Amino acid sequence: MNKTFKVAIVEDEPAIAHMYRLKFEAEGYKVELAEDGEVGLKLCEDMSPDIVLLDIMMPVMDGVEMLTKMRATQWGKDTKVLILTNRGKEEAPEELNSLDIYSYIVKAEMTPRQVFAKVQEALGVSIEV
Repeated sequence: MNKTFKVAIVEDEPAIAHMYRLKFEAEGYKVELAEDGEVGLKLCEDMSPDIVLLDIMMPVMDGVEMLTKMRATQWGKDTKVLILTNRGKEEAPEELNSLDIYSYIVKAEMTPRQVFAKVQEALGVSIEV
């Protein structure tokens, strides 16, 4: 029996969050959404996701602050995180370098299918061709 992976998508743009939710749910993943870092931090604590797709620029609490707080906890220190943003890597906040992210993805440069493949890679799931 295959494990059902849990994905937390922390993204303030509803259309983008729902687009990724549809892709991951279609692949059998359990998905929860949060619209800002404050809600995302609580969500991640409650659901213990296998992986987090995290936007950087969000209201209330941005992605860097959320990830900093998450990494300071027992439950969040080792959770895999993919930064999923519209900001180019050269514009990324310097603090991200010390926060153990798995990958940095610019939304406009990858399709949901490519993001899904990156998540499978991060989780160590073999990709079916």
